[in-house]
Amino acid sequence: MAADVAGARRTPWVLLSPSLATISLLLIVPMLFIVVYSFWLRTATGADQVGFYLDNWIEVLGDRFYRDILFQTLLIAFYTTVICAFVGYIPAYFVANTRMKSKAFLLLLLVLPFWISYIIRTMSWINILGTSGALNTLLISIGIIDDPVQMLYNQQTVVLGLVHYLLPFMILNVYVSLDGIDKNLTEAAQSLGCTGFQAFREVTLPLSMPGLAAGSLLCFVLAAGTYITPIVLGGPRDAMFANLVFEAIVTQLNWPLGSALSLVLLALLGALVIIYTRYLGIDQIAKSFK
Repeated sequence: MAADVAGARRTPWVLLSPSLATISLLLIVPMLFIVVYSFWLRTATGADQVGFYLDNWIEVLGDRFYRDILFQTLLIAFYTTVICAFVGYIPAYFVANTRMKSKAFLLLLLVLPFWISYIIRTMSWINILGTSGALNTLLISIGIIDDPVQMLYNQQTVVLGLVHYLLPFMILNVYVSLDGIDKNLTEAAQSLGCTGFQAFREVTLPLSMPGLAAGSLLCFVLAAGTYITPIVLGGPRDAMFANLVFEAIVTQLNWPLGSALSLVLLALLGALVIIYTRYLGIDQIAKSFK
């Protein structure tokens, strides 16, 4: 009897062991290496000095340059999230409430951008907004401007590229939330005297807020952690915090400093995810990928 009870207790752990081993090897162990690296020291000869030094953390937390870049990163991520929320709600509402028989086709069109490389999609804006791109060519041909206008390599184009990249994530999350709303609730509100807009404001919008919040979290975290878009579409003053990590690790080969920088960004975004999970729950994001 006791052996059966002990076996029953071990069974869940045996079943979970492959997943736990995978998570440990691919997530926990690398994170521990990064934490350890952050306390090492990069010497003038280019070698890493093993030990417990706080120089990297003092530099990252005390230098105003890093704080300014971090603030700029959060600001760009905020702008991107707000634009995605306003622009993405309309198509999500349309897909969720359409009476067309081809709703599956609309959802296919929504996920179609994921079939194309993110880098290729980002670089396509160079052919659109460049001095010899499609937009400048069109404006010159119809006589609005005489010379090409420099539209690239500023913060606005970085936000534009991020919106282009992240908008499907927002639409999917909002769509899942809207699709789960009972249509009878809206009809009941209208039968009680509400106009269509009042029913939307009092019923649909509040019930869709979990999806909007999940999409906003996803867009904000992904925008704050990107480095490709600022490199391709931004200028020297439009660097984001992930660009500093890339520069430290790949260009300077300064793994200790890059580790400290990455942990700062991870801690900040992780705190945001924890706050969201505490008050709203993370399950809404998972629903959008089902």
